Amino acid sequence: MAIQRSTRHSIQSTNLADLLERILDKGIVIAGDIKIKLVDVELLTIQIRLVVCSVDKAKEMGIDWWTNNPAFQPALAAAPPE
Repeated sequence: MAIQRSTRHSIQSTNLADLLERILDKGIVIAGDIKIKLVDVELLTIQIRLVVCSVDKAKEMGIDWWTNNPAFQPALAAAPPE
């Protein structure tokens, strides 16, 4: 007598577009520090901060460095310096 068992998965599948939309809507922060020491002397420290979000979400958080950057606004790049 053979017993058949079925496994039910409760994991909901998410496609890439849904995942990207969720990340851009909510935002994601990746942070890390790298320190190199030799005999208790710190030689190098690197701090890495990465924020991935939509432009609207970035503005909500107060991040808008591109608004005054001439590289992103051709009119500002063409204007002579004051």
